[in-house]
Amino acid sequence: MFSVLSYGRLVARAVLGGLSQTDSRDYSLVTASCGFGKDFRKGILKKGMCYGDDACFVARHRSADVLGFGNHFCSYNSFFFFFFFFFCVGGWRDYGVDPSQFSGTLMRTCERLVKEGRFVPSNPVGILTAGYCELLQNKVPLLGSSTACIVVLDRTSHRLHTANLGDSGFLVVRGGEVVHRSDEQQHYFNTPFQLSIAPPEAEGVVLSDSPDAADSTSFDVQLGDIILTATDGLFDNMPDYMILQELKKLKNSNYESIQQTARSIAEQAHELAYDPTYMSPFAQFACDNGLNVRGGKPDDITVLLSIVAEYTD
Repeated sequence: MFSVLSYGRLVARAVLGGLSQTDSRDYSLVTASCGFGKDFRKGILKKGMCYGDDACFVARHRSADVLGFGNHFCSYNSFFFFFFFFFCVGGWRDYGVDPSQFSGTLMRTCERLVKEGRFVPSNPVGILTAGYCELLQNKVPLLGSSTACIVVLDRTSHRLHTANLGDSGFLVVRGGEVVHRSDEQQHYFNTPFQLSIAPPEAEGVVLSDSPDAADSTSFDVQLGDIILTATDGLFDNMPDYMILQELKKLKNSNYESIQQTARSIAEQAHELAYDPTYMSPFAQFACDNGLNVRGGKPDDITVLLSIVAEYTD
C-alpha cells in the first residue's frame, strides 16, 4: 500500500508532467489581404483597406491580433418593397451618400479602439458595439449600412473569439478540412443582418440590427491553422471545396506565400462572379428559394487569409 508521501509524489509528478505538455508560447496571426471592387477597380485600395465598398483592417495589440471587415449592404423591410426597390437600385448614392464611407469608418473606428487597447479579447462584440455607437453619436449622421465580422486571437490562451453579423464570415481549416465555420445570418433570402443608419425618409424601411445580434463563438486554435475571413462576395461565388483546393497551395506561414494564395482565391472568385453559365452557391441558394437564377454574383470581394504562427515581437 502506498504511503501518503508516496501518493503525494505521484500526484505532483502527474501535475508537473501535464504542465510541461502545455504550450507556453504565444501565438499570432500572419495575415495577407486581397480583394476586388465589383466596379472592376482591381486591387485598388481607398483610404484604409477598402475593396470597392468593402472595408477591412488588421490590428495588433500586446494581448491579441484582431481582424475585421465590413461589407456595405442595403436591405429593406418587405412591407415597403416598392419604395425600397428604388432605394436599393439607386442605392445610397441617390442620397448623396458614398456607401463605402459607412463600412470604412466603422472598420477604422474598430481598428483604433483595438490599437488603443480599449477592448477585451474574449468579447469581439464589444469592439463592434463600441465602433457602431461612435457612428451613432456623430453630430452629422453617417448614413449607410454594413454587415460586419470581428475575429480576435488571444495570444496567450490560444483561443479565437469571433463575432459575425450578416452573411460574410470565416473558415478555420486544419489538416485540409474545415473545422470551424461561421453561421450565416439572414432575415430572409439575400437579406442579411446588418448595422444601419438611415436617412429620416427611410427610417423603418432600412433594416437595422443590434451588434448584440452577432453570432459569437470561441474555440482553441493550433499552430498552422488557416483562418480565411471574407465578405459574401467570396462565399457567394466559391463553394468550400474550391476554397480548400486553393488553400492546398499554401505550404508555409511566409507572408509572400499567404499573399499569393489570398490573391489566387480572390481572383478566382472575381472571375466566377461574372460567369453567366456557372452555378454559383448564390444561384443555388436562389433556386432553393424558388428563383430561377444561374451564374455568379457580381459583388465586392474581400479576402483576409491568416495562418496561426508562433508570436515574434
